[in-house]
Amino acid sequence: MSEGTISFIVAGLSDPCQTWYKVFGDLNTTVPPLIILHGGPGACHDYLLPLADLASHRPIVFYDQLGNGRSTHLTSKAGDEEFWSIKLFKDELDNLLSHLGLRERQVDVYGHSWGGMLAVEWAATPSAANLRRLVLSNSLASMDAWRIGISVLRKQLPQDVQQVLDHADETQMFETPEYEAAIEVFYKRHLSLSRPWPAKEVQEALDWFAKDPTTYGTMYGPSELYISGSLRNWTSVPLLDKIKVPTLLINGVEDEAQDVAMQPFFDHINQVKWVTLDNAAHFSHVDQREKYMRLMRSFLDG
Repeated sequence: MSEGTISFIVAGLSDPCQTWYKVFGDLNTTVPPLIILHGGPGACHDYLLPLADLASHRPIVFYDQLGNGRSTHLTSKAGDEEFWSIKLFKDELDNLLSHLGLRERQVDVYGHSWGGMLAVEWAATPSAANLRRLVLSNSLASMDAWRIGISVLRKQLPQDVQQVLDHADETQMFETPEYEAAIEVFYKRHLSLSRPWPAKEVQEALDWFAKDPTTYGTMYGPSELYISGSLRNWTSVPLLDKIKVPTLLINGVEDEAQDVAMQPFFDHINQVKWVTLDNAAHFSHVDQREKYMRLMRSFLDG
């Protein structure tokens, strides 16, 4: 296992940023490494560390995206939708691959949630010429499709919980104890089914959101149930037919990434397989860890 930081020059900033990364296994093997794109934006790599289970078969590269975790934080850019662009994160991924010597050899890419959004954006560009296989886990093809699924799940919550959520939407008061309690009801149903709640990985993601909400607040919004950030109208659908590599879709039956959010991936990506896991929510890799890893191994080895 090795870790380090990579200098990343961002236009408009006087000093280079640093992207932190960690590698499980040996990048000098001939096996294509698996590059892990975490969700959020802002959840950091920690909650996806169960994927290191796969490191006995291949090198695994984790990193914290800019503004997150152990990489450079830029709290002064909070609310700057122009700065926190998808292009910024695609450029960071290209910079990471260049630094690690992975631009000229095959790689596999895994994106969870927002990481899946970033993965499809990157996979549709010429930069992805060396992409061998793609995994889109618990993700969404468009924000409109995501909203449809989220709205259905919201209407299934207890009436008193819905009233608290509705009141927060109307007043824009998202930091009250009542709202946090209502969101937790949703999270227990649709973020992770692992008990006792919260699982370590869930807590790690929530802790990073609390420590620095810059990217999440700017790009997504104040919570999973109120989408006000720069991604509010995002769609990948026009890009999907450019993805030519074998692609695995994973979600959970109780996932906030409901089938409707994943369906366009299945409809428009040419070589695609889709598995929905029972007794699993958004953190399917935690809720059904053994099944999930078997599925990943089978696909990546196939």
